[in-house]
Amino acid sequence: MKTKNIEQIAAPRPAHFVGDGFRVHNFIPGVPGMSMQRMDPFIMFDYNAKYHFGPSEIPRGVGVHPHKGFETVTIAYKGRVEHGDSSGGGGVIGEGDVQWMTAASGVLHKEFHETEWSKTGGEFQMVQLWVNLPAEAKKGQPKYQAIEHAQMPHYNLTDGRGFIEVIAGEYQGVKGPATTFTPIHMSNLKAQVGANVTYEFPTTYNTLLLVVEGRIKVNGSEVQQDHVAVMAHDGEQFSVEVIDDAVVLVLAGLPIKEPIAHYGPFVMNTQEELLQAFDDFNTGKFGTWN
Repeated sequence: MKTKNIEQIAAPRPAHFVGDGFRVHNFIPGVPGMSMQRMDPFIMFDYNAKYHFGPSEIPRGVGVHPHKGFETVTIAYKGRVEHGDSSGGGGVIGEGDVQWMTAASGVLHKEFHETEWSKTGGEFQMVQLWVNLPAEAKKGQPKYQAIEHAQMPHYNLTDGRGFIEVIAGEYQGVKGPATTFTPIHMSNLKAQVGANVTYEFPTTYNTLLLVVEGRIKVNGSEVQQDHVAVMAHDGEQFSVEVIDDAVVLVLAGLPIKEPIAHYGPFVMNTQEELLQAFDDFNTGKFGTWN
């Protein structure tokens, strides 16, 4: 088995606010070498690194906005968020939970800090991904997967120094609860200093790691907290050594390899489909949402 080497290690870009509730560093498509086409099926990656929000009687967040043609995946590490969409999906995601919304043919969506959490504030740390859909699935019905932390199966490391929570795909036969339209692996490694883990994905998969907490070495090269390592397409296997107690988000997926036409909250295959998406939104086909 050949080694999958590091293609690049990316530091977080300057933060910006999405609405008034999410202070994010954009990796995809903002970092050179991490375009939508290169990282397909992961077409947007915003990381709200650990940030303290003060108390607020009015929850901070993002008001009603449309999505079409892809899925949003929100992973909560610290803090609590309320979500809702015009297809009836939604709820509260707390620490360790995942919200997986399939916008498909179009929804209206809103997301805010959870009301009671907002009153006291605290540390907030989240990831939001956009996962592309194949052309046929972009026409499908919206759906929603609320994946609670307790639902995520664990693979316990053989050295006893931690475990892997599998969200989607599998690790060593342990399968995650999320359903996906194309082959995707998504997991959190939570391990203590000294842990060693080996990952194996097909050469063709686009693969990246975000160090949410701590420090690791990937194939012997150090990756610091809040940094991303993008893996090359030169092999299947790579190793992770934990050098400070760590939480690491690991993503790998088979590229869809279809044309990407993107504007704002819509990701389609052609410019004509983008125009249709705007028309669908403007004529109320995404439903109504207050």
